[in-house]
Amino acid sequence: MRTAFIEQLTKAAAADPRVMLVVGDLGFGVVTDFAKRFPDQFLNAGVAEQNMTGVAAGLAMAGKIVFTYSIANFPTLRCLEQIRNDVCYHDGNVVVVAVGGGLAYGSLGMSHHATEDLAIMRSLPNMTVLAPGDPAETVAAVQCAAAGIGPTYLRLGRAGEPAVYSEAPDFQIGQSIEVRAGDQATIIATGGMLHTAVTVADELAAEEQHVRVISMHTIRPLDEAAIIRAANETHLVITLEEHSIHGGLGGAVAEVLAECEVPNWKLHRIGLPSVFSSKVGDQEYLKEQFGLDAESVFGQIRSLLASRKTAAAKAVNGAVTLNG
Repeated sequence: MRTAFIEQLTKAAAADPRVMLVVGDLGFGVVTDFAKRFPDQFLNAGVAEQNMTGVAAGLAMAGKIVFTYSIANFPTLRCLEQIRNDVCYHDGNVVVVAVGGGLAYGSLGMSHHATEDLAIMRSLPNMTVLAPGDPAETVAAVQCAAAGIGPTYLRLGRAGEPAVYSEAPDFQIGQSIEVRAGDQATIIATGGMLHTAVTVADELAAEEQHVRVISMHTIRPLDEAAIIRAANETHLVITLEEHSIHGGLGGAVAEVLAECEVPNWKLHRIGLPSVFSSKVGDQEYLKEQFGLDAESVFGQIRSLLASRKTAAAKAVNGAVTLNG
């Protein structure tokens, strides 16, 4: 995703001199070519994320479309006041780019884990929250953000995320994408967990269990219609995210379902528990520890489907007994 981001941003900067990139003294292997090619559209603010955000807000008020860039927790938590007061309050064209969402920088410890960011960013007025699921969605998200859509949070993986799409998807902000069809349950995934969702759905399909997969690449504005339709048509909705189950995708979907009029729906959230990890390791290791690897997710969803089938059978048998 990181490579797809900088390549698309480079194209945007070449086409529109208003597009700028401001970094917090990192990413030199990624942003070096951009800085050389567009010296007037690049600024290194140093290890000073609050200043980076304030400068970006000022540039936006002067007519620029500014992308700030850092490891996921630093351009968000460290400068939340500046995002809220300088960017969102003034409805500025600032795109906060967080690279390495979730546990991508797991080996550096909990200080580098970004596991509460979606919850925080989606609560801010005027903020659009994007979490693309693969490089193709990342390209589309950057294209949208570079047009100047106001305060935007762009949550990316780190590098090496597999492609989900064989061609460019129909990506529109606020409209989810149905990646797999199914009527027995719906997995709503965001960010890098989309590939896991597709993998699990394909494995379940081999067992004649057909699960719908929805890419919820936009957390705000949320595609409420797709969520309600999934609850109405499949009744079992499962959210999947590399984020705390509190306040992120799972929380957002729960809010929608709690106020809808669809009967007999069940929600199951798969994500990270609200704890600071005492374990250190790479992203795949930590995902296994927290049950977010494909094998663990497959087991959880398979059990949910089996429980649902058992409950349905009991309900039928009970009805037969009463009628008999």
